Amino acid sequence: MGQAVVIPRAHHPISRDDISDNALKVLYRLNKAGYDAYLVGGCVRDLMLGLRPKDFDVVTNATPEQIKGLFRNCRLIGRRFRLAHVVFGREIIEVATFRGHHSDSDNNDKAKHASKQSDHGQLLRDNVFGSIEEDAERRDFTLNAMYYNIADYSVHDFANGMQAIQSRKIEMIGDPEVRYREDPVRMLRAVRFAAKLDMQIAQASANPIPALASLLANIPPARLFEEVLKLFLSGQGLATFKLLQEFNLFGQLFPQTAPLLKNPDSRETRFIEQVLINTDNRINSGLKVTPAFFYAALLWYPIEQRCQQLMNEGGFNAHDAFNLACNDVLDRQLQRIMIPKRFSIPMRDIWMLQSRLNKRFGRRAYQMLEHPKFRAAYDFLLLRGDIEGGELHELAEWWTEFQQADDNGRKKLLSDLQGGSQARRTNKRRRYNTKKKA
Repeated sequence: MGQAVVIPRAHHPISRDDISDNALKVLYRLNKAGYDAYLVGGCVRDLMLGLRPKDFDVVTNATPEQIKGLFRNCRLIGRRFRLAHVVFGREIIEVATFRGHHSDSDNNDKAKHASKQSDHGQLLRDNVFGSIEEDAERRDFTLNAMYYNIADYSVHDFANGMQAIQSRKIEMIGDPEVRYREDPVRMLRAVRFAAKLDMQIAQASANPIPALASLLANIPPARLFEEVLKLFLSGQGLATFKLLQEFNLFGQLFPQTAPLLKNPDSRETRFIEQVLINTDNRINSGLKVTPAFFYAALLWYPIEQRCQQLMNEGGFNAHDAFNLACNDVLDRQLQRIMIPKRFSIPMRDIWMLQSRLNKRFGRRAYQMLEHPKFRAAYDFLLLRGDIEGGELHELAEWWTEFQQADDNGRKKLLSDLQGGSQARRTNKRRRYNTKKKA
């Protein structure tokens, strides 16, 4: 990587009006204290593309301890790479020190102590500080190696990031295989950026991904939870899902679900795609979504499959088999992605209520409406009914009518339901008696 191309203020679209006031405070205070201070990474990329960044990252030649000395509202975090978080209420400005290269030479004991790699080439510790040029080489993709300098408002482009934007290519800096081995999450980031920015992954950067996908098993489950949220809950979930499948990555995240999605026309595939379409629409309309619903959908058909297996092979009744299946499937998924209890508990509620929604006689229907997770369970049922049709669709339609009806209308729906049930029981007895006489 050569010298940076410096783009002066007059020749790029970034305005301080589009930068967080808190990020500007951090940049100016670092600069006033005599340190270099730059915006870097995704926020610069998005500003260059005319997009609104969700967060702003700062990089500097000040060490984490020096940063902490400048800001009373600062906390230091991270073991793999030490970072400073400057906290302004709900907004956090992340400040990193320029990263340097690792050294294998015997005379650089300090650098060797500050960095550590696994047998697979994955970086386990990475507290090696360096210059801005070294930091740029350590960035993952070319369009993320652009730096906005608060000193003169110029943009320093170290890896032809502007060219990548113009050609709409996601391209890895350095040897893609080595960089993916250093941090396998970069494969997920490549897919996420391609979907988010409507770009293609450059061929050389795409080729190694399917063969290296299994390295994601080495990533801590807690970190993968955060990455999956970014993948699927950013407004491009469906496009991301298709790319994850294309590059053999989805099965590394959801090993129980992936085998059920081999047929693009299967109910399982259509269900997940519809969930993602609905999720994208909600996010892009500014509405809230919960990871609990998304995860409940992704694991629903593995639970159905495991339930059937327990009934056939273990002799369990439907109720016990379903409870065991929920436990088994969730436990296996937690080994890959750590889903916090604040989401796994509502997931269980959504699953359990699917069978209870079929029990509507007497006061049960009214009691169900009062359940705190009724709406989520109903939406889940509605999606299942749209995909599977038949009695499931009829059940979803009944609940739609019941919610919309007044008191008299609800009583009539329950009366009709009771009458229909009695008629079915009578017909069943007649068929039984006829068969017995014969």
